[in-house]
Amino acid sequence: MHVGVCTIAFEVHASDSLKAKRQVVRSIKDRVRHRFNVSIAEVGDLDSHTDAELGIAYVSNDVRHLNSVMDKIVNYIEDEFPISVSGVDMELL
Repeated sequence: MHVGVCTIAFEVHASDSLKAKRQVVRSIKDRVRHRFNVSIAEVGDLDSHTDAELGIAYVSNDVRHLNSVMDKIVNYIEDEFPISVSGVDMELL
């Protein structure tokens, strides 16, 4: 069994309130969870109006599959949402 853990730090464009940021973050979490069947939660910068950090965890029998899924998740988040990714930290355990 292999576990992949990834944190993604990003800035939400045109967010002027916590409510606006949380709507974008909730949308990202719901769509990623539904599309990739992973555990995902907001883990950092909870009180910032523009910055956010998500933590993602995935379990697989195959390290190559695990790495592939994590890469696809990061690419999906970067391409599909109005955000600027400032950092990605990925660990495969």
